[in-house]
Amino acid sequence: MAGNTFGQLFRITTFGESHGGAVGVVIDGCPPNLDITEEEIQKDMDRRKPGQSDITTPRKEQDVIHILSGVIDGKTTGTPILLLAHNKDTKSEDYNHLKDLYRPGHADYTFQAKYGIRDYKGSGRASARETLARVAGGAIAKKYLKEKLGIEFISYVEQVGDIKTTIDFNTVTMEQIESNIVRCPDQEIAPKMIRLIEEVRDDGDSIGGIIRGMIKHVPAGLGEPVFDKLPADLAKAMISINATKGFEFGSGFDGVMLRGSQHNDSFYTDANDIVQTKTNNAGGTLGGISNGQTIYFRVAFKSVSTIGKKQQTVTTEKKAIELEASGRHDPCVLPRAVPIVDAMGALVIMDHYLRHKAQNL
Repeated sequence: MAGNTFGQLFRITTFGESHGGAVGVVIDGCPPNLDITEEEIQKDMDRRKPGQSDITTPRKEQDVIHILSGVIDGKTTGTPILLLAHNKDTKSEDYNHLKDLYRPGHADYTFQAKYGIRDYKGSGRASARETLARVAGGAIAKKYLKEKLGIEFISYVEQVGDIKTTIDFNTVTMEQIESNIVRCPDQEIAPKMIRLIEEVRDDGDSIGGIIRGMIKHVPAGLGEPVFDKLPADLAKAMISINATKGFEFGSGFDGVMLRGSQHNDSFYTDANDIVQTKTNNAGGTLGGISNGQTIYFRVAFKSVSTIGKKQQTVTTEKKAIELEASGRHDPCVLPRAVPIVDAMGALVIMDHYLRHKAQNL
């Protein structure tokens, strides 16, 4: 395996490069008879696509998705689904000056070390453009899980630099998230985040932050003990996204300050005779298996590596030089990373749901 496939029963394989002809995904294991259209998938693609606001990359890609197999008359057939989006606005000449050097913070050096060759035009498979394929595959998983189980995926920008919202994540709605270009549900904090991103952009720099993710209405029983615990697979899914530097689940690092008597979530039975917990410090799983409560986590994203400021680096011939990079890049990845976090969460839950069904016939 070359690391291009994710999942076991619901499995995606992504392909394509940032400056190649197209980027796409093959989805294997999708159940038949799910109603799905290109228009439904496109809604998620539009949330991730470049050029959607003044605080994202100016690259203009419509990321129009095409269903090339696995769907007939608007229904999945149970066979592999191929989704494809053509690259239209590449401008590969912008990268010619990067051919013989290693950009600080990028995968140029490590790809060269691994393969003995690298795609210097837009970073090839190391480019975040690959994530459009994940979002496309995740859109189908989200549709199935919503219709079958009522599961919802809600992620938003919680922090940019040192600017953070303290809004109760349990109250956040999609309408609040999509009400501004930074995708922060806090209407007082969002403008401050936007101004900070604009400032670093105008200074030729970049900035990172944190995305809060939630998965609601997950039934109890999903996840496998030991190596394939639900939070373990979520961690792998999130850390596989470009520019991620940290993953925190449930109470996370703050939980170390709580004693067991404070951290344990007490059980009770509600009016519908369903087992619930009074608190949710565990973050929706126990022993790596979902307990029916909301799954919540945080993902840290670093600042974008390609910046307009001068940086010290070396050439492929190991000669020291000074680089002032050019090209079209996001000053902050977070607004466009929100739908990617949703998609990766959906892929994990979809895979574990099918695994659960296969084991519990």
